[in-house]
Amino acid sequence: MSSNDSNQKFEHNHSTPVVTKAYELITGDEDSRVCKEIPEQACKHQPKNFFAYLIANFLGKVADELASAKLILPWLMGALGAPSAMVGFLVPIRESGVLLPQLFVAAAVRNRPKRKGVWLLGAGLSGLALLLMSVTAISFSGAIAGWALLIALVIFSLARGLCSVSAKDVLGKTVSKGKRGVLMGISAGLAGIATLAVGIYIEFFNATPPIELLAFLLLLGGILWFISLFFFSAIEEHDGATEGGGNAIQTAIKSFVLLKTDKPFRHYVIGRILLLSSALVPPFYILLAQQYSAQQLTGLGMLIISSGVASMVSAPLWGKLGDRSSRVVMALASLGTGLIGITLFSLVELNSDWLTHPLTHALFFFAVTVFHGGVRLGRKIYLVDLANEKTRATYVALSNTVIGIAMLTGGLVGILADTVSIQFVILLLSLLAIFAAWWNFRLKEVSV
Repeated sequence: MSSNDSNQKFEHNHSTPVVTKAYELITGDEDSRVCKEIPEQACKHQPKNFFAYLIANFLGKVADELASAKLILPWLMGALGAPSAMVGFLVPIRESGVLLPQLFVAAAVRNRPKRKGVWLLGAGLSGLALLLMSVTAISFSGAIAGWALLIALVIFSLARGLCSVSAKDVLGKTVSKGKRGVLMGISAGLAGIATLAVGIYIEFFNATPPIELLAFLLLLGGILWFISLFFFSAIEEHDGATEGGGNAIQTAIKSFVLLKTDKPFRHYVIGRILLLSSALVPPFYILLAQQYSAQQLTGLGMLIISSGVASMVSAPLWGKLGDRSSRVVMALASLGTGLIGITLFSLVELNSDWLTHPLTHALFFFAVTVFHGGVRLGRKIYLVDLANEKTRATYVALSNTVIGIAMLTGGLVGILADTVSIQFVILLLSLLAIFAAWWNFRLKEVSV
């Protein structure tokens, strides 16, 4: 029976009875031997692989939150006295560091019959990078600490790129179609709960000095990556197809002419570059909140809680509207980013007493996180709807290349935080977000 048949049933199950029963309970599958679009060998190990992937993915997500470039690292840099200009590069390095290397290594990874080893390498390097950040937090301060954290973040981002480019391939080969969404949903939900628990602990129960606590969070993140490596290594992966491993960077370079000849795509890429304002601004919200906290941890827990809740509500909030019109989602979310940023700038300039309360900053960070979620969802849906089967791979490779470069360039905005003020950077990015809203609203409608 072909592995491409819609349903497969095999008599052998190499997972323990407890694991098999738990798998059937969680997935609602009364027979763990029924598989869809995975090889026979993988079907034998499916319950075991399901939980190994789920736990590894959950631990990785929690570790990512403990080293968030939008929240934890900006606060740490501020506490260590690193220049604000360096904070501006946290998100660009984190995002482009994951994105750009994938374009170069994707083909090599897909030419490997087994991809699990690539993920394990990425996980190991991710853990080491977070351990380096933890050591940096308790050993250095000022610009030296800032540079050390950025270097460690480069390693972390490149490592996460290795995990990203291999994870979906391993999932597709080891977990049956129809069960992958359940796995990812449970993993994300548990990670969200864990993140909220961390925020509640920091806000209401923690008595550890700020830098020591942040160093511990990074240490814990590194340990979680090593534990996830242990679970992922338990996945039984068999040789898979090696065709289809085209070089994405070569595709992108050959296709740069599309930016000149394909007007709808060119307008989308310009719109996506403008939308980077929503990705670049959150760390400066954190620096501003930290200024009003007198360098203590007051409010950090609240910010973590607000970020976790925002991530949970963002997708359902924007998802249905995204199916109706992704360009409207991009425009509305970007407009919201701009308006709340201008409001925050005004409160700072008016020296408002509201800013002395941590809840105010938590609400602003909640809002900017929700709006950024809308921007991300909208641009992804728009690109898929704009492209067709022939152009999709080219569009993705080319736009990712351009955006990765633009993101790194955008990090320079942090220099203004040192030379002018943090609130000025928030204002500048907010005005850019409003312009992005206007631009993206004028894009060609592709959702209908």
